[in-house]
Amino acid sequence: MLYFTRWKALGIILTALIVCLCAVPNFFPEAQVKTWPAWAQRRLVLGLDLQGGSYLLLEVDSNYVKKEKLDQVRDDVRRVLREAKIGYTGLVTRGDFVEVRVKDTDSQAALAKLRDLPQPLGGLIGSSGQRDLEVTDATGGLIRLSIPQPAMLERMRKTIEQSIQIVERRVNELGTVEPVIQRQGNDRILVQVPGLQDPTRLKELLGKTAKMEFRMVDTSVPPDQAQQGRVPPESELLMSASPPPTPYVVKKQVLVAGGDLIDAQATFDQRTSEPVVSFKFNTSGARKFAQATQENVGLPFAIVLDNKVISAPVIREPITGGQGQISGSFTVQSANDLAILLRAGALPAPLTVVEERTVGPGLGQDSIEKGELAAYVGSILVIVFMLLTYRLFGVFANIAVAINVAMIFGLLSLLNATLTLPGIAGIVLTVGIAVDSNVLIYERIREELRGGRNAISAIDAGFKRALATILDSNITTFIAAAVLFYIGTGPVRGFAVTLGIGIITTVFTAFTLTRLIVAWWVRWKRPQSVPI
Repeated sequence: MLYFTRWKALGIILTALIVCLCAVPNFFPEAQVKTWPAWAQRRLVLGLDLQGGSYLLLEVDSNYVKKEKLDQVRDDVRRVLREAKIGYTGLVTRGDFVEVRVKDTDSQAALAKLRDLPQPLGGLIGSSGQRDLEVTDATGGLIRLSIPQPAMLERMRKTIEQSIQIVERRVNELGTVEPVIQRQGNDRILVQVPGLQDPTRLKELLGKTAKMEFRMVDTSVPPDQAQQGRVPPESELLMSASPPPTPYVVKKQVLVAGGDLIDAQATFDQRTSEPVVSFKFNTSGARKFAQATQENVGLPFAIVLDNKVISAPVIREPITGGQGQISGSFTVQSANDLAILLRAGALPAPLTVVEERTVGPGLGQDSIEKGELAAYVGSILVIVFMLLTYRLFGVFANIAVAINVAMIFGLLSLLNATLTLPGIAGIVLTVGIAVDSNVLIYERIREELRGGRNAISAIDAGFKRALATILDSNITTFIAAAVLFYIGTGPVRGFAVTLGIGIITTVFTAFTLTRLIVAWWVRWKRPQSVPI
């Protein structure tokens, strides 16, 4: 156990040195680090509780998700029955069901067609034969379609995943550093943006669904008559986004959807110098937009965002280039925000802010100072205890622990991890765990000395026989850290990360670095007794 080849010793030293060097960028100003090569710019990011920032907990509207699914089922039923030329009446959404009534003579044919609609659920649920839709015969020509609970949970999961991606794109457009965006529970999304002190703009960006649609304005009915309830069945009454609220009668048919946009930028109109939003469609969107403008020259069309009309220009000539611009009394910031929303894409469901917190930089600095004080006091006490108890071998242990802490910071920097206050607690706890490993080794050496072994044999046996005990204790702690990481959220995961990394570095330093230092000392001194 005390013999190291030259290459093995060199490998241990280089590993420790390289990992420790990864922590170096944290000791230089950020502006200076940005001038370094890209591979050398990885550093720790301070969490919300250390540098201040905004915390939002968003909830996905599950009722909206269910309504969207039921509306889709209703449209599918209408399409299937029309294609099959089966007459129907009373196609309605009632509660959690979609109901349609057909003639008794057409009942079996309609059931056969509608039972082709359900699709297997993906993943493990799909392998058990579960379907995303249940079609039942309620007798008397009444057919009822419902969404089973597993299908609703699967749809909610996909909605959450899509929402997280869009929220992440929107937050990144703000130019913030290392935001934390993750799922919490079944229907909530946690957003932490360190360094952002005013969450108002963030809430405005995340609170908008940003469902962009291009539709024609219905000129057959004046808006004042529509406000009295005289709205054609294929149209609806929408209000303008900018004050004062102006009514528009807009056709329900969507000519081009916002999903066909591939770019949007805030610019200035060359004629009026007013802020506008320039947009560009993909190939499919450009084709549909060109066809719509060719067929409706001289008529107004509405640009609808979240069921509000932001602009309703008249089509002067066909727009065939797949590009255009949106004007509507924008300020520079509102134009930029709209461009961000359009680039990031529309949310699949509305998000509601259920919890909001703002941590000031002063409180964060206070947390850093108290965390540093706790780390210093804890480390000093441990160092003094090891020196008083194990003397020279205590010095070896303290050197290994110092390198251990440096390696923790190096690995965290390499991973671009976010350091939180619980993370600092995890590092302090790791110091105790690292020392505990050395205590087990040293006490085992004492037992071997009391058993009559000579100095070198006792040291060798101490390292060898303490290995199983140290591995057992560290593996169980690592399992606990892994469970905390996968089940916990936010600060709990920060604690779990630093604790888990600390356990890995502890095992490395205890059985390679400390042993190497002791081996060098033994080779140099050839001791007859152990100063322990």
